[in-house]
Amino acid sequence: MQASLRLLNKRRFLPLFVTQLLGAFNDNLFKNAMVLFVVYQVYNDERSETWFSALATGLFILPFFLLSALSGQLADQRDKALIIRWVKAAEILIMLVGAVGLGLIWSGIGVHTIAIPLLLAALFAMGIHSTFFGPIKYAILPQHLHDEEVLGGTGLVEAGTYIAILAGTILAGIIPIEAAAVCIIITALVGYVAGRQVPPAPSLLSAQPIDYHIIRSSVALVRGTMHIRRLFLAIMSISLFWAVGSILFIQFPPLVKNVLTAEKAVASLFLAIFSIGIAIGSVAINRLLRGHVSAKYAPASVIGMGLCIVAFHFVCAIWPPAPEGQMLSLQGFIAHPLAIPLSLCLLGVSTFGGMFVVPLYAFLTTTVEKCEAARTVAANNIVNSGAMVVGSLCAIGLSIAGMSVVMQLLLVAFLTLPCAAMAWKLHKACDGPLCH
Repeated sequence: MQASLRLLNKRRFLPLFVTQLLGAFNDNLFKNAMVLFVVYQVYNDERSETWFSALATGLFILPFFLLSALSGQLADQRDKALIIRWVKAAEILIMLVGAVGLGLIWSGIGVHTIAIPLLLAALFAMGIHSTFFGPIKYAILPQHLHDEEVLGGTGLVEAGTYIAILAGTILAGIIPIEAAAVCIIITALVGYVAGRQVPPAPSLLSAQPIDYHIIRSSVALVRGTMHIRRLFLAIMSISLFWAVGSILFIQFPPLVKNVLTAEKAVASLFLAIFSIGIAIGSVAINRLLRGHVSAKYAPASVIGMGLCIVAFHFVCAIWPPAPEGQMLSLQGFIAHPLAIPLSLCLLGVSTFGGMFVVPLYAFLTTTVEKCEAARTVAANNIVNSGAMVVGSLCAIGLSIAGMSVVMQLLLVAFLTLPCAAMAWKLHKACDGPLCH
């Protein structure tokens, strides 16, 4: 662990770490400030709230599905540090639009006709921003780090990402929405400055034509990656994991408001606990594996995640609602006798999730040639985002069909079983330490 932390002293790692951290913080501050305000201040029924939460999640994820092939090609064909500068400059413009949307919805001006469409457009644009940054943050690591540092660097990026998600999520629940509008602009500006410090990472490939046909290039990229059995198993395992994660994130705001009858600060706390757990899991698995990239703990980790989701379901099912017309404050929630077991269940879900997913991301960038790492991550993003969009649509469909969010938790838990099966096959196929 100490060896991994020493990377924070290196210019070949620290600027990328800070840039990714600020980007994740800004994404989540903006998204959660928007979703929590709309769920608590605009809509007043569980179905509409779940629908909006799922729509916001789906719009953010959709660009990963549509544009990851293009982003992967660019990351392999261009200097990755230069692309970082481009996307961080774009973030400033996107956050200006988002800030206008937050200001309008706070003022009550054109809430449904202007403010919400503007906010969703900015969220979609941030998804595009993240799509082009996504392949770089993993693919640049093998280029800047030594082989024995890649797993530790990946773990730090994952842990830092979820700490940033934690900070953005908590802040979204406690600061006024007008303050959030100012904060997202400032963060985008600082992120651009940090991104300019990332050392050059020129292409390792000879110049090749870039296919700008997003459907054809996406199909070709996925087909060219998924035919390799070990990559197929790793990508499908990660995709099922994120399908589970997306449904959980969609469910949190309406579950907290309508089942736990608690204020938005509690919804923010839930997302924060989830982020803390993944950060803990990211660091813990690196310690267990001692720097070796292996899937041996992945099946047990995802089974543990599923059992914690089941336990979370049962605690929610017996949770007594607050008296009619009242909402639990954050202090009232913490004082509730079931708050600790509920929080521990959620922490278990995310900790096991972090232990599961981090080695698989490291695997994607270390079992292919360095010049192909960005495209491999991009192919993974396409399949991941497709699974998450399907998860979002399932959440919308189940809500329209009248299934409560508490019952949906059980269905989510069952998804961990095929995820465990894929991870077990990956481990067996690679005979312990993942094959190279």
